[in-house]
Parts: sequence; C-alpha cells; structure tokens
Amino acid sequence: MTLSRSETAHPPTSLPPGPRLPAVVQTLLFTLARHRIYPVLTRRYGDTFLIKPTAPYRPMVVLGRQEDIRTVFAGSPEIYHAGEGNAIMRPVMGEHAVLVTDEDRHRRVRRLLTPAFSARALQGYRDDVTTLVRHEVAQWPVGRPFATLGRLQDLMLEVILTVVLGVTAPDRLAELRPSIRHITEIDPITLMGLHSPKLARIRPWSTHWKHQRRFDEIVYAEISERRVAGDLHDRTDVLSRLVQAAVEDADGGLGDAELRDQLISILLAGHDTTATGLAWAFHELVRNPGVLAAAQKAADTWDDEYLGAVAREALRIKPVIQDVARQLTAPVDLGGYRLPAGITVLPAIGIVHADPEHHESPGEFRPERFLGVQPAPNTWIPFGGGARRCPGAAFAAMEMTVVLREVLRAYDLSPPGRHPEKQKARNITTVPSRGARVVARRRTTKAVTL
Repeated sequence: MTLSRSETAHPPTSLPPGPRLPAVVQTLLFTLARHRIYPVLTRRYGDTFLIKPTAPYRPMVVLGRQEDIRTVFAGSPEIYHAGEGNAIMRPVMGEHAVLVTDEDRHRRVRRLLTPAFSARALQGYRDDVTTLVRHEVAQWPVGRPFATLGRLQDLMLEVILTVVLGVTAPDRLAELRPSIRHITEIDPITLMGLHSPKLARIRPWSTHWKHQRRFDEIVYAEISERRVAGDLHDRTDVLSRLVQAAVEDADGGLGDAELRDQLISILLAGHDTTATGLAWAFHELVRNPGVLAAAQKAADTWDDEYLGAVAREALRIKPVIQDVARQLTAPVDLGGYRLPAGITVLPAIGIVHADPEHHESPGEFRPERFLGVQPAPNTWIPFGGGARRCPGAAFAAMEMTVVLREVLRAYDLSPPGRHPEKQKARNITTVPSRGARVVARRRTTKAVTL
C-alpha cells in the first residue's frame, strides 16, 4: 500500500534531510530564490526539509504539511519564539516591535495595538483610504503599458503617511517620502549587513542608516506633538489612536521608542506587502478575462465579498511572503523528527498554498474557491497564524478591497502581452518580475458612486 504524504512516517532522527550545498550557497538561495528552491526541495526531500545557512541565520526546518503548521501555530508562545525567528529585522524595526518581541513583552504590545486595528477603527480608516485611492488612481496612465507595482507602492506610501502616521505638514511629508521609500526597498544583503557595526560607514549600509535616522527624527517629533495635541480625540490616524491608548492605559501605554518601533513595523509589514499583493491581483485578473469581468461587475455593485475573494486568491496563488519563522526554545517532536532547541522552524506559506490536497487545481486563479467557504485551517496563511497572526491583516484586506473596487470602477484593464510575469525576490517579498504591467483605458460607462 502506498502512503499519502500526510501518512508517510519518518524515522525519529534529530533533523530532517536537506541539501548538502555549502552554507554560503544555501544562504544565497534562501535569501534570493526561496520561491524557486522550495518546490525543488519538496520534490526531493518531501514536505519537511533542512536548510543550513550562514549567520545571522540559524539552521532552519521548512514545514509544508498542514498538520505540522497547525502544531506550530497552536504551540506555546514560550517554546515557539516568533520574535527570535524574526531577529533579522531587529536593526530596522527596533527592540520593541511587535514582530521581534516574545512572551510577556509581545502580549503587552499586541494588547495595546489591537484597538487601533479593531473593526470599529477600520470603519474610520475606510473613508480616508477610499479618498486617497480615488485621487491616486485618477492619475494612472491611459492607453499604454505601465507597471502597477510602482503605482501601488506610491499609493500605499500615501496611506501610511495619512492614515497610519497622520502627518499633514508639507515639509515633513516631503522629507518622509524618500526615507520611507529607501527603508521599505531595503535588499536582503543590506538587511543582513545591518547586523555588523563594521559596515555602518560603508555604502549601502551608511545610506540606509542616514535615511533611518531622518525617519526617526520626524516620527519622534510627531509623537511629541501628538502627546500634547488638544484635538487628539478627533484624530483618526493609527499614531493618534496609539497615543490616546497610552493616555487611557493604566500602565502608561507605549513609550516613545515603543511607538516608533510599532510604526516602522507597520510600515515594513504593511506597505510593500499590500502593494505587491495588489500587483499580483491585477496581474492575474488581466490574464483571466472571465474573472476580470466578474470582478468588474462586483466593483460596480459594491460586492466587496467577491473583491475580497479576488484578493485572497491573489495572496494564495502568488504568496508575497514565502514563510514565517519560529525559533525553538526547547526540543519538540515535529514532522516525525525530534528537533533541538535553537532550530528555526518555517511554516511554508508557498508550499501549503500550492498543495492540491487543500486547493483544487492550485495553479488556476479561482476567487470563487473563497466565496461562502472558509479554507481548512492552516491552508491559507498569508498573514501567519495562531497568536502571532499579523495584527494588521484586516487593515490590509480592507485596503486591497478598496483599491480593487476603485480601479475596476474607473478602468478597463488588459494585459500588455501574452506572457505572464515571473516571480522575483525583492527584500522579504516575491514581486512580479516586470512590475505587473497592464494597459488601462477609462471606462465609457461610469459606475454609480455610493
């Protein structure tokens, strides 16, 4: 009898098999091409395999089976440290960021962040996001191919500045834009080099630190002014809500450094990832005319359920992030192996999203698979899972739905050619190789504005 993948038993060894390439080569492949090597390694070693990169990474066990991913997400946060797993981001995000803290520190920060991303708060953000989207989308080029990714990154930047930071002073906006662009576009090699003080005076690391210092100066000034603002109750941006939470919290809320670290975390986690997810959505829509027609009808009738399904399917078929990380603080039995403390385990988003056991015909773009149906737990995980699921997931989903609706109400879209774009690694994301190019033409029949 042939066992299925989920029934195949591995002998109780300490670590699973993996490639025997030099550590430097494994580091480069993991950093620059994991969207390509994960399928190759899955075919060779199965759904659980080992990668042994160089510092600052630790040995990593990649997990592609739903049941193993469930074990990690449901496991004790004291054993599965997500903050330590994300330590590569600490030089940029800071010591207090929700993504790089664990246990009590993480629970405290998450508790203080939650009200800013509640359902009630999202309703307040929606109108501001819609206004920004309409203004930016109206300026898209007409009748010629252009890369949606760059336009969407500019749009998400304005959302960050207005809806998250609440910055209004023109001079500060002018200074923040280039700094934020530079920080969000950091490449993997620069990111790894930030851990070495010896490189701080050498380009590109010196350039990064210059932009980060300027970002910090402006953000700290905004925080100081917000703390004494007389109209704080009337402001709806995320920063103002977090400052207000500090006033109302018995423990004093988030300090200045903590606020700064949360803001840059939101910036890094929510700017490029949302823009990229949307770019992939448009890339898939223009290559699937039936789905595009259904999405445009949904936009005209304000059917956010269908547009939300388009967004979810785009995040499934082209995951922006390939995996999430947890570092073990104690030995665990996982995937048929006894894994030692200190190992990093990686629930692999790309592997489980492409698994035909969970998603029928996974290579096809089918938003209807999400209509009225919840995917099986831990089979759709673009925002991670468990207690560490991204706190801004609902905010990102709202942004994607609003952008899809406003673009499809304004334009008829078509592909610039027959050939689809390939996935390309950029910083921690996987982007369309040519920026998800489309041709937009203004619609002759305008949809009714509600």
